[in-house]
Amino acid sequence: MLKISPAAFLRAALFAIAFASVASPYAAAQAVPPAASEQEMLKYLKDCPLHQICRGRITILDTKSANLVQDEGRTWQEIMQGPVRHWGGWFMLGVLAALGAFYFIRGRVRVERGLAGRKMPRFSGLERFTHWMTATSFVVLGLTGLNIRFGRSLLLPLIGESTFATAAQYAKYAHNYTSFAFMLGVALMLVQWLRENLPARDDIAWLKAGGGILKKGVHPPAGKFNAGQKLIFWGVLGFGGVIAVTGLMMMFPFTFAGIAGMQITTFIHSVLAILFIGVIFAHIYIGTLGMQGAFEAMGKGTVDLNWAKEHHSRWVEELEAGKAGQSQPR
Repeated sequence: MLKISPAAFLRAALFAIAFASVASPYAAAQAVPPAASEQEMLKYLKDCPLHQICRGRITILDTKSANLVQDEGRTWQEIMQGPVRHWGGWFMLGVLAALGAFYFIRGRVRVERGLAGRKMPRFSGLERFTHWMTATSFVVLGLTGLNIRFGRSLLLPLIGESTFATAAQYAKYAHNYTSFAFMLGVALMLVQWLRENLPARDDIAWLKAGGGILKKGVHPPAGKFNAGQKLIFWGVLGFGGVIAVTGLMMMFPFTFAGIAGMQITTFIHSVLAILFIGVIFAHIYIGTLGMQGAFEAMGKGTVDLNWAKEHHSRWVEELEAGKAGQSQPR
């Protein structure tokens, strides 16, 4: 029987540990194949056939990172940088040009009987707060969103790469956080104005008459909100709701959809946002330059009596009937 002294056993153990510490990196280096070189990667990408997802091998848990080339991604990029940006830009410029031409031909819609000098309340403080919070957040979202789609081609050549990168980073933060104020505003609009924006008997006649805007002397009856304002209301709910949902999906990528789903989400978000901006251009025009006395409704919460009778005659009749009923003794 072979006897080994404790000192000899200790020396042998230390030698084995030292040998393992030196030999293990060499063995691991031999066991793990080296990463592909840049030339090999380029050759692989070049040889990747169309309509096929070309995958690599990864050691991390995120399996999406193994997709080196996705043919649908190429198509998505071409669509976003081509038709969406091209036709989207022309659409917004076309809306602005149409509004400018309409103002040049029609002029400002003025109160035909002149201002009465008597004010009547139209919107409460809470209603105006909801409107301006939603409007302000929409402007921030619109500008920062347009920077994502058009900033690289329009702003980058003017301000340089470093300034543009910093501005784009802060614009991204503003876009993400301001979206919550916009969603809150849309929800408050739904609660406060849903009942008054339901279809009414006067809406068809108002639309046929062009809202009294196309021709002078035509004043179709309307309640507190006419058919045009109702279309804006439902447009804000529709566009705003879908844009909010797709925006949340983009803020938390791959939580609710895969790669293909995220590509569809960004496409829907961009297209609807561009259309939404065009609709709001018309709304801003009517509420400011296009119609006398319209801005005061949301600016101060009151309107002139003659303005109200011309543009919302049924609403004035309902208010006067309600006041008359309250004044009668019981």
